[in-house]
Amino acid sequence: MAVSISDDLFEKVQRLARRTKRSLNRVFSDALREHLARHSTDGVSDAMNKACAQVGEVEDRFVSSAARRVLERNTW
Repeated sequence: MAVSISDDLFEKVQRLARRTKRSLNRVFSDALREHLARHSTDGVSDAMNKACAQVGEVEDRFVSSAARRVLERNTW
């Protein structure tokens, strides 16, 4: 597999690798892993589902009302 990146970006990655004492492979792998984690909707949905399952089904009128107000004020 071959990947092409600009020379200036490659130089920045090399400096980061030297500064953090990591291999280029490790820097690129870490960067891609972080990027995928940020942009993966599956991971977010799974985490939210897990959290909701742990919390249970107890309804708190104050929390429901506050959450509704916050959601109504935000643009999605």
